[in-house]
Amino acid sequence: MIVPMKKVSLLMMDKNKDAALERLRELGVVHLEKKSASSPALNKLMDRHTRLEIASGVLAAFTPKKGSKVEPPEFDGDIAGHVVALSERRKKLQDYMFNHQREKSSFEKWGEFEPRDFKFLANNGVPVYLYEITLESYEKNTGDVPLIVLATDKKNNAVRLLAFDKIPSETPFTLPERPLSVVNERNLIRKTEVVKIEAELASLSSLKNQLDDEKSANLADIEFETARAGMELIDESAKSGVSDNSGTADLSVSWISGYAPVSDIGLLKRAANENNWALCAADPAEDDTEVPTKLKNNRLTNLIYPLTDFLEMYPGYRETDVSGWFLLFFTLFFGMIFGDAAYGTVLFLISLICIAKTAKKGVPLIFKFLFLMSVSNIIWGTLTCAWFGLDAAKVPQVLQNISLPLIVNVSGEAGWLSAYNANNFWIQAGLTPLYTSIDEMSKSITSNLMLFCFSIALLQLSIAHIKGIIGNIRSPKVLAEFGQIGMLVGMYFVVLSLVVFNTGFGGVKPWQFYSLAGGFGLVFVFGNYEGSVLKSLLTSCANILSNVLGITNVFSDIMSYIRLWAVGLAGASIATTVDGFAGSMLSHFIFFVFGVVLFVFGHGFNMVLNVLSVLVHGVRLNTLEFSSHLGLNWSGFAYKPFGKR
Repeated sequence: MIVPMKKVSLLMMDKNKDAALERLRELGVVHLEKKSASSPALNKLMDRHTRLEIASGVLAAFTPKKGSKVEPPEFDGDIAGHVVALSERRKKLQDYMFNHQREKSSFEKWGEFEPRDFKFLANNGVPVYLYEITLESYEKNTGDVPLIVLATDKKNNAVRLLAFDKIPSETPFTLPERPLSVVNERNLIRKTEVVKIEAELASLSSLKNQLDDEKSANLADIEFETARAGMELIDESAKSGVSDNSGTADLSVSWISGYAPVSDIGLLKRAANENNWALCAADPAEDDTEVPTKLKNNRLTNLIYPLTDFLEMYPGYRETDVSGWFLLFFTLFFGMIFGDAAYGTVLFLISLICIAKTAKKGVPLIFKFLFLMSVSNIIWGTLTCAWFGLDAAKVPQVLQNISLPLIVNVSGEAGWLSAYNANNFWIQAGLTPLYTSIDEMSKSITSNLMLFCFSIALLQLSIAHIKGIIGNIRSPKVLAEFGQIGMLVGMYFVVLSLVVFNTGFGGVKPWQFYSLAGGFGLVFVFGNYEGSVLKSLLTSCANILSNVLGITNVFSDIMSYIRLWAVGLAGASIATTVDGFAGSMLSHFIFFVFGVVLFVFGHGFNMVLNVLSVLVHGVRLNTLEFSSHLGLNWSGFAYKPFGKR
């Protein structure tokens, strides 16, 4: 549920605005309106924040290894400034070393010599040049030039020469500024200094927590000063004051605006009375796009917040909160995409450990969210008999028996036979047999999974329009929502005929075509209704192309849900491949350790890929396909009240 907000404005004496802001920060209920703010104090704080960020990043790179004990050095000065200065000096030295190394590499092949000697000879009428030329050029161009051959490199077809005159068509070697020994000596000095700087930074890294604390305090000061600098002054001429019996009084007034939940307005009113503020609270204007979104749901629905907060996805203030539906379907999508009960068990154990360790201080939502996702994964993996990608026939019989033959994960003849045995288990339990032959089953399981994916599409997208029906129940526009459901139902059966049953359009029954066509008609007539059916029709006619393309959009939206099966199948294929490689090593004693490492690394990597797949595909189906049918743009931003952090 989206919490109703009020637009609030507070007026106070300008001379008391610092105390007023402190009180507002203590209340922690007003989300301040964004305004451009600038002041010398704010600029100084921002510069300080930049230095703290740089210093913190530098020290993070020199954090000692876990287990090593480093005594924090005694440092009374500006830690951030000192660290930044050391970092800048280190970078400067490394640049010097890099440039000198590049210079050195160009002339070290000539050996040790003093460049000033060449200048001395040239000034005294004896010019001397160094050349490195090809053997062909040496034989062709040096016949009349007095020279000394210093070295011949037949491998690289080169000759190094000391010439007493210029060689035609060749460019002499550019002499360095200093001898090779001097370059080496300077680089050694700089390298020694770099080592000392890095050692000091390593010792200072133990003060990183202190630096981070200062950074947090600095951010709070920035927030406060931003609010202070953004306050507007009313009647600035009042600063000149008026004369009364006690002298000149400053009657200038400042004001600040923002948004507060309706439930907190009473708290704000009491604070205004106690501090002599003037308070104005009103509903936000319809065109106000700066209203923040605050969500309030039950404990179960709140479990989706770690995901939406991480992705910074919030419905707009005037949009619909679908947190509950998002959590429900994302939980299902997670299980289907991850698709392996063994992976789910690993996540389950991790979540239990994290919950146990944080139980006394209060378990973060992320660990509860992970627990729920792992349970979903275990359930789906158990139903499909997926355990580390193993062939179903190699899984313990009890796990085969509790799998669901309709969707069981099988591979190869042994896998099909295992699934068929699970089918017989249903018969022995007195249930109706699902299949009568392995051939029948092999043709049906893939179709069943695709059918399940498309059925989820119909269900979730229909829920979007049912919410639309509830929201437009008093408007003729509600007929367009019924039309959308009709289009979804008709297109659902078209997709089944084309993709699942392979019967083509001939498998689509007349009533299914009527549902699709009738739904399109209702959407065409009432989809743009704004007080007049005629205007709605004219608008639809003007946008006839986009309305016709709406049919294809419904088809693509339903088809998009097949990714749940396809991505899950890809993950299962990777798991099976890992098992194949690792299994061949486990049978040999010498390669056993390598097989175990490959098994752990391969499945660990596959789990990471599955997490990314869930974030991409599981989130997409909720925020694109489902949200587009719901008319939800996720245009909001989080309610962050001005308060103490």
